[in-house]
Amino acid sequence: MATYIILSTLTDEGRKKIKENPERILEVNKELEKMGIKVKEQFAVLGPYDFVNVVEAKDNEAVMKMSIDIGSRGSVQLLTLAAIPVADLVKKLK
Repeated sequence: MATYIILSTLTDEGRKKIKENPERILEVNKELEKMGIKVKEQFAVLGPYDFVNVVEAKDNEAVMKMSIDIGSRGSVQLLTLAAIPVADLVKKLK
């Protein structure tokens, strides 16, 4: 499983949905699980992004499919970064 960081920004529509139903955040996490994306950690943050998620997925294609599906709803914009644990990077650089 590969690790990815997903930075998300709610749209106006997304903010309305979350205000009306805060549990929607957790419902989306369950939808991700069904897509093969495991949410490892999730943070609400201040600044240009609303949430930071650390997820695991089989491969880039699985993450891309999820990104298109979730992004097409119009409630959130996503920026996804592939993440390599530093310990793994150090081993590969030796």
